[in-house]
Amino acid sequence: MNIDPELFDMVKFLASSPLFSGLLQEEVTRIAQSSQLKAYTKGSYIFRVGEPCEAFHITVSGQVKLFVVSLAGHEKVIEIISAGQSFAEALVFLDKPYILSAQALTDTVLVNVSKQGIVGEIRQDPRFALHMLAGISRRLHGLIQDVEGYALRNGMQRLIGFLLRDVENESPTDTNTLTVSLPASKATIASRLSLTPEYFSRVLHELETHHLIQIEKREIHIKDVKRLASYGS
Repeated sequence: MNIDPELFDMVKFLASSPLFSGLLQEEVTRIAQSSQLKAYTKGSYIFRVGEPCEAFHITVSGQVKLFVVSLAGHEKVIEIISAGQSFAEALVFLDKPYILSAQALTDTVLVNVSKQGIVGEIRQDPRFALHMLAGISRRLHGLIQDVEGYALRNGMQRLIGFLLRDVENESPTDTNTLTVSLPASKATIASRLSLTPEYFSRVLHELETHHLIQIEKREIHIKDVKRLASYGS
């Protein structure tokens, strides 16, 4: 998506972010003044492990992969960030370099919110810190859920949970069908779920064989949400 910086309303975009919603107009305006809209081409790095952390980031469009690489050279995807989501919020307060890397999976546009601007707001009004803490707490809650999933759920259940991640529990749809677009390559998603690419593909094939899903490239058509949710449990 091409976004004209001259037409982009930074204040409106930041005000719509969960991290900054509810703030006064002048507060959001000050944050906007210390923020930067920046485009990244597919495959380019937003930051790498060891680089100084001087900002956190909110995705305007595109997708970002957060990952670490082991000493043996194996990549582990920590999270896949989509439009509207933020990342690296907690890192700006550590006064340490980035502890992971971020790479654009597609052509991506980010708002980079400077550490200096955030710290300045906290110094002016401690209430602002509560907004940041709430956002960081939500991210921590999500990470805890991930760890719980890895520890208590098998690979099949993790993959099914990923496919149904946007379906609310005990909230059946009228048609009980759903189409999910995989946000990244199968290998990237497999790493995110702590699965091998081979196992990921094998499970998808099994689900398709049992007529629970239909695969069309990155489009996964779920034929029966309820059956899929209960399969393998």
